[in-house]
Amino acid sequence: MPPLTVSPKRRYLVRFNPKRVPHLFTDVLIIGAGITGIRAALAIDPKVQVVLATKDVISQSNSAYAQGGIAGVFDPFDDFANHVADTMSAGKGLCHRDIVETVVREAPDRIRELITLGTVFDQADGEMALTQEGGHSHRRVVHALGDATGKEVMRALIDRVRREPHLDIWEKTFTLDLLTHDGECRGALVWNAQHGKTFVWAKQTILATGGAGRLFRETTNPEIATADGQAMAFRAGCEVRDMEFMQFHPTVLYIAGSSRHLISEAVRGEGGLLRDCHGNRFMPEYDPAAELAPRDIVSRAITRQMEKTRHHCVYLDVTHLDKALVQERFPHIGQVCADFGLDLTRDLIPVRPGAHYMIGGVTVDDEARTSLPRLWAAGEVTSSGLHGANRLASNSLLEGLVFGLRAGRNASAAALGEGDQFTALPLCPDPPSLQPVDASLKLDDLLNSLNSEMWRNVGIEREATGLEAALQQVEFWDRYVGPREFNTTQGWELQNMLLVARLMIRAAAARCESRGTHSRGDFPETDPAQAEHISLVAG
Repeated sequence: MPPLTVSPKRRYLVRFNPKRVPHLFTDVLIIGAGITGIRAALAIDPKVQVVLATKDVISQSNSAYAQGGIAGVFDPFDDFANHVADTMSAGKGLCHRDIVETVVREAPDRIRELITLGTVFDQADGEMALTQEGGHSHRRVVHALGDATGKEVMRALIDRVRREPHLDIWEKTFTLDLLTHDGECRGALVWNAQHGKTFVWAKQTILATGGAGRLFRETTNPEIATADGQAMAFRAGCEVRDMEFMQFHPTVLYIAGSSRHLISEAVRGEGGLLRDCHGNRFMPEYDPAAELAPRDIVSRAITRQMEKTRHHCVYLDVTHLDKALVQERFPHIGQVCADFGLDLTRDLIPVRPGAHYMIGGVTVDDEARTSLPRLWAAGEVTSSGLHGANRLASNSLLEGLVFGLRAGRNASAAALGEGDQFTALPLCPDPPSLQPVDASLKLDDLLNSLNSEMWRNVGIEREATGLEAALQQVEFWDRYVGPREFNTTQGWELQNMLLVARLMIRAAAARCESRGTHSRGDFPETDPAQAEHISLVAG
């Protein structure tokens, strides 16, 4: 299928005068400091100067909130072929087998590297403890701190990366746009409250900005997941792919009026059951694997059961499991529930699906190259071919490790091969036609409206009429938000989310079938003829 063409409306988010903005030169610029960005940084030769820019403090990333673990073959009864088969099955015909096999075979080594970097994984009988999650045929998920794997992994990685003398960490630094010249990436324009705007010229740039979960009203993602990387890459001319595939996690703690909290897949892996408001266990009616079916199946089943019972949630039940096991494996989840007066070992836990992981993103090859020379990308911001139409549980941190390593290694080699000469290049920003920000423009209201529109019409169940209504509404908002010149991260994030929402809706409307996380009520069957990627390019 030829790529769809979508206008980005604008090349840059802000106007700038190159003579009045400070210039900084570095060998490699890494944008994003989750597991992918830091793994990339640690793969770069110490002779290479690196700037690692993150829009919040370095401890805040989607990676830090990961609960379940990292998938890898360690069980003697398991093998690589099983992990490959499970990943391919979950991906519903869109995984690239060569990518899957590469990532799966590297998994044990990447996990052992984390141990050498200081990560402490949970143990059982002197070996790494393994658990099973939905879609996996064997117990192969390593975990830490019971149910806070991301917290432990990021603790170790952050501690290590802070000790690298060739690496400067810029926290609270928002990347506005990538800089390009003659069809190549040459760095980025960044902003922070202390120094304002800065041109960071780089020989090589790595994009590791994470996901887009904040597009939706119901999400497990922290506030930083605002699709910035996908948006800036598209504006710079990168191809993006599979934007219709947003994975919804089936079990998000649902307490009206509170922020949403993920209830790990591992809870069902250890024997947790899903019940509706009448106490009926319903998953066997939807799939033979019941609670251990892949996430797309469980999310749709929960949604349909909520509609059937006309109730706002379903319930996760672990009251039949050994109390000591539950307390040992899920201390974080237990504490979150306790904060709302719920005892995980005695009470049914209210849950419903929420946006969790952006499967689509910037198209990359097996070495983390994007379609824009000198720009590499890895992790959730990308479409690598690993996940296909539906990510297998606990393959995401693994992807960040494998492709982060490749992006860092390749950017390092390329930078070393370029010598020491830096030149500031001419810039041609958009003509000064931007409108000033009207004080009456309520960004919070706009964001809430976007979240609700995306959840209602571009969520777990989609159909043509709803997608068309969503596109018209988002295009309308973008017509008066897009041309304005904001001077706050909230405004820039909203502009990024409006662009990525348009891309997601266009791709979802073009895929006239149901496949993986993309479910069309008007096209409920999977069409073998549509087992191909939908790509989008700026035009």
